[in-house]
Amino acid sequence: MSIHEHLPPQVRKELKQVGWTKGLELAKLARQQGQRFESATWLHKARQMPKAEFQREVEKELTGKDSEPSELIYFKVYKSQMPVIERAIEAAALMLGTDKSRGYCLEMICADFLAGASIDASNPELLLQSISRYYKFLPGEQQEVFRSEVSRNAP
Repeated sequence: MSIHEHLPPQVRKELKQVGWTKGLELAKLARQQGQRFESATWLHKARQMPKAEFQREVEKELTGKDSEPSELIYFKVYKSQMPVIERAIEAAALMLGTDKSRGYCLEMICADFLAGASIDASNPELLLQSISRYYKFLPGEQQEVFRSEVSRNAP
């Protein structure tokens, strides 16, 4: 099935102008919205917005959620490092909930490292940010225990 099959005729004519990536996003919208698809509005957005911003806008329309801008990062790891990396990401996914993305799990692993690495450093804001992010994942009962521990140990 091609992109063309889901797009109204007026959009098909301008597909080359907006590009294939944006055309694919338009097809997603047209497929989901059917007769309600506002082609003129979405064509205008496709022409005016940068690709990443347009993709976020389409995702927001499709899911009802505003996504955070993202970036792909690439780096080389050795085969001998992969088992450790995979185990760490799997462990984080189990702790955080398996519905979390691998990127989010990696962020939490990094935050955990930074929290431990910056205890004696001069950036307590980073430590506070890490603790706050982890606190949100505690069940209500454990949040209460945590708060009472903090209150009890406060100077």
